[in-house]
Amino acid sequence: MELHQLRYAVEVQRRGSFTAAAEMLHVSQSGVSAQVAKLERELGVRLFERGRRTATLTSEGANLLPLMSAALDDITNIEQTAGEIHGLTRGNLRIGTIIGCSIPGYLSAFAEFRSAYPEVRLNVREGNSAELITQLSSGDIDIALLAHTDPLPAQFDVTTFISEPIVAGVPVGHAWTQKPAVSAEDLAAANILTLTEGTGIRTALQRTCSIAGIEVKPAVEAHSPETVHALAARGAGVAVLSTSMITAPLTAVAIEGAELARLSVASRARPGAAVRTFMRTLRAHLPDLSAG
Repeated sequence: MELHQLRYAVEVQRRGSFTAAAEMLHVSQSGVSAQVAKLERELGVRLFERGRRTATLTSEGANLLPLMSAALDDITNIEQTAGEIHGLTRGNLRIGTIIGCSIPGYLSAFAEFRSAYPEVRLNVREGNSAELITQLSSGDIDIALLAHTDPLPAQFDVTTFISEPIVAGVPVGHAWTQKPAVSAEDLAAANILTLTEGTGIRTALQRTCSIAGIEVKPAVEAHSPETVHALAARGAGVAVLSTSMITAPLTAVAIEGAELARLSVASRARPGAAVRTFMRTLRAHLPDLSAG
């Protein structure tokens, strides 16, 4: 049994096919298939049921693949911890962030970590929060900086540094500035500008309106809170964002029964040394994160 055979088998499980696993590993499909078959012969069990385009776990595979994944995590941890013993953190660190992330504390932490540990190879991926949760769960990324409404999976190590209700952002002189709060019905009648599906803000908006029995269809959806804010400031509609995102020239107006939007950093359980070090660096900058 060799490490690369375990890696191939784990990747087939994650991707659902030998072809997709081969593409991710940058090796031939036949090579992945041959090595997994060799591993199955050595173990005396069949790990996967092979379909024409898919590979699904057998009952034996369902028992063994989590152990293989944990073993690979342990190997990575050993390698990175050995580097720490010699005063150097090494390895690969895959960071997932919300699209267009320019939060000052995150950027400061990233720069500090990169300067302190130049031997660590950093890979940054952007996506909406739903995508980041999926990627973190599957092991495609090591750390996720994401916005969410529901609690994150229990197997994640989570630090939440912003938890606040969504609000409506309107320009000076808008009729809503005279109201203590607006209802879901008010939102349904307005031109709503907000973030795209899969983001924490959008989920909070949908949940708030659904509880009130109202369906709200945004007039404009954008990836960037800055874009939503700028459009609302120019009179294009009402921005729905979290409280701290609404700044001058917009005025924040409360939404009745508003759900909370949370901004958190999460990593998988049993993180390697590089992940632990980056998380410590990021947490040291968390007071700055709400400034942007």
